[in-house]
Amino acid sequence: MQDAAADSAPNLADRLHRAAHDHGDRPALHWRDRSISWSELDAAVTAAAHGLAAVAPHTERGDTPPRVAIALPNTPDFVIGWLGALRAGLVAVPVNPGLTAPELRHVLADSGASVLIGTDRVRSLVAEVATELPALTAVYGTPPTADATEPPSRPHRGGGDLAVLLYTSGTEGHPKGAMLSHGALVANHEQVDRIDPPVVGSTDTVLLALPLFHAYGLNAGLGAVVHHGATGVLLDEPGPEAGLEEIARHRVSVLVGVPSMFLTWADAPTVRAATASVRVAVCGAAPLEPAVAARFAEATGHLVHIGYGLTETAPVLTSTLVGGQTKAGSIGRPLPGVRLRLVGPDGVDLWRDGQTVLDDDPDELDISDVAPGTDPGQIVVRGANLFAGYWPDGRGGPDAEGWWSTGDIAYADEDGDLFLVDRLGELILVNGFNVYPHEVELVLTGHPGVAESAVLGVPHPRTGETVRAYVVPAQGRPVTSEELLAHCARNLARFKCPTTVEFVDALPHSAIGKVRKTQLRPATPAGPSASADTRTEVTDGH
Repeated sequence: MQDAAADSAPNLADRLHRAAHDHGDRPALHWRDRSISWSELDAAVTAAAHGLAAVAPHTERGDTPPRVAIALPNTPDFVIGWLGALRAGLVAVPVNPGLTAPELRHVLADSGASVLIGTDRVRSLVAEVATELPALTAVYGTPPTADATEPPSRPHRGGGDLAVLLYTSGTEGHPKGAMLSHGALVANHEQVDRIDPPVVGSTDTVLLALPLFHAYGLNAGLGAVVHHGATGVLLDEPGPEAGLEEIARHRVSVLVGVPSMFLTWADAPTVRAATASVRVAVCGAAPLEPAVAARFAEATGHLVHIGYGLTETAPVLTSTLVGGQTKAGSIGRPLPGVRLRLVGPDGVDLWRDGQTVLDDDPDELDISDVAPGTDPGQIVVRGANLFAGYWPDGRGGPDAEGWWSTGDIAYADEDGDLFLVDRLGELILVNGFNVYPHEVELVLTGHPGVAESAVLGVPHPRTGETVRAYVVPAQGRPVTSEELLAHCARNLARFKCPTTVEFVDALPHSAIGKVRKTQLRPATPAGPSASADTRTEVTDGH
């Protein structure tokens, strides 16, 4: 249940106006050889708000606002379009510009977006699905603008009003729009603000290399810059050393990254000099190997703090910054203002708000002194940063008391630090992006050379996990791994595509016909039922 403070929270476009008022000449964004001050950004966002309001359908205060899809890379145009939509009282729908035509069609159709701001590449994809989206107004390159100095006449929205739909794969196998309110976005910043010492302040320069269509880059990165009136360094092409030149050039003080970035930085010969100005380094979205964190710390002198969260929580839930110390493998402690429980398979709390829940049954043996900490349990959370459920009807959201089950399993040690164990279900995390195996399996079995397939996630040193496919070839239809990988690339975003295809004679099944995926994780590469003649590893870096 969201607290009352969230209902009065402004939206981030209001925070932008405040930053322009307080320090208008200070840089808001650096991008390539261009710098934009807070005053310039505020004016550009107002112009975009009027332009978007002019092309979006008119709605009344009680109606759901029109949705604006934004399929752009990390450029000032994304920032202007995103904040312009919020200032216009519209709902933003950030979209991965690397989606395929079928994936883009699903997001646009499901969200009911009436406006799309996209790249030239997106233009060709829209052309493929234009007949199915006759009401869509598409704008390419930059957001539409209109001259005006005052905010648009549409109703101001904030607090519990819907701000953004962020599409994430869920248990149904198709991307679903997580509904985040203005209040939820701002609440997560206020929760992080209660960490001492501060994570981000107005004098900080923050690296914005994470994709802005993802909750981590959008709110933990860009949102934090706007909330604090700090300075952001946009990277749309990080390069082989993940932007170290830009980090040094702009004296970045807050690094916000994912494991693959820290792996690259840790091994770069120039990393110590490039990160001399860094004050805080934070990694999230996927587990960071302790060895990589140790190498980065040795190379730079900076500890890597780990955060954990989900799209549905705007996104941060825990951080090692809360306790002030790092432990190998730990995701830290809940943010101030976030309530967190670990719930066992029987529905009983094992841990709640930093305390182990002791069994009060007098007949049960007390072994708390023998085995400190808790058994693994599902993470269940409550806070003002939680989403309102999935679009359009709020299904799958918090319960009547405001608690939401994350689907992640963790345990707490004797100090109250949390450690992720696994995820419920079969969701795969590639660089923090959700990949649901069923979606990939549908694509694979749609190829005439595939009789059956099974997909699962396996550890990967750069992306946390990668997608592995096991394929039973169709009789009489020879197929190669290269052919299947190309087929996936035509139908799936790159991060969803398998990097390994293994051909097997048969898949292990249960008595009811379900594939036993646990039996596809053998010690040998191909497994007991696999033919060892074909095994293709593709290291494409996604």
